[in-house]
Amino acid sequence: MIVADEGPAFVDTNVLVYAFANDDKERAPIAQELLDHLITTQSLRTSSQVLQETFVTITRKGQRTLTIGEALFALDRVAENPVFQTDYAAIRAAAELSAQHKFSFWDALIVVSAARSGAAVLYSEDLQHGRTIVGVKIVNPFRRKESRTH
Repeated sequence: MIVADEGPAFVDTNVLVYAFANDDKERAPIAQELLDHLITTQSLRTSSQVLQETFVTITRKGQRTLTIGEALFALDRVAENPVFQTDYAAIRAAAELSAQHKFSFWDALIVVSAARSGAAVLYSEDLQHGRTIVGVKIVNPFRRKESRTH
């Protein structure tokens, strides 16, 4: 697992899904360890978008779905930490960032939310590992040692 101890860190939906669904033998333990570390060090940041996406995914998609009660219990743990609320300013900034960097609006909204939450690092497997966008470094915690670049 890659942990960048650089202050507040934002987690993308995929990290939470792996941690809570626990149906990927390789990624689940990494996601769980990362989430536990970020909660323990009080550096976890996320957004309302991530919580919404996580809830839908862990209750309706995947190999193992959680009950609504199980999903809410898991999300309650995350929501005890700062949660960035998506507002129009963030939506507008994401639209511009999406056009500028040519990636999806939803990915751009994650990056904008991470930046606005004060995070220095964004943990995600969906964006380019090692890239820094609007001051947020993207780290894929599931990269294997042999494929890591510094």
